[in-house]
Amino acid sequence: MKNIYFVCMMLVTGLVFADGHTSSEKEVLKALSEYFDARNDQDWSKAVKYESKSGTYNTNSDGSFHKPLTKQTAASWAASNQGGSLNIYYPEAMQIADEVVFVRFYYEGMTEVSGETSPYRTRVTMNWVKENGKWVSKTQHYSPAAYGGVHVPQASDFDE
Repeated sequence: MKNIYFVCMMLVTGLVFADGHTSSEKEVLKALSEYFDARNDQDWSKAVKYESKSGTYNTNSDGSFHKPLTKQTAASWAASNQGGSLNIYYPEAMQIADEVVFVRFYYEGMTEVSGETSPYRTRVTMNWVKENGKWVSKTQHYSPAAYGGVHVPQASDFDE
């Protein structure tokens, strides 16, 4: 009887973790892809739907200071003059609490800021939280992936 119980538990556990991801991790990876697709498409109204309504805490890869709590809007995204074609590589998601998933990946491609195009390669870590039944980004940290460094400051860094 003990052996049957053990086998049943192994089968159930194996089915839940067979692909190495919880359902929350899968949902966040899907949301992550949709969020960055919206950013590449410059669909700022869609992009802000993937950010916490209470604001996000961000750190950019340009060496500037950590950003204060930001409540991004479609208009503020549009005013950032960001564009280009960037892709996510090797995304990983790890659920660290019931409603928190940590994500990390590489983000590279060509970025365009205020009409100037340059290569961009960075490492990204994010925390996604569940708000009103939907996964949204709460923190974003971008750090340059050496290869000569990354320095593309945002104009808003110099606003007073």
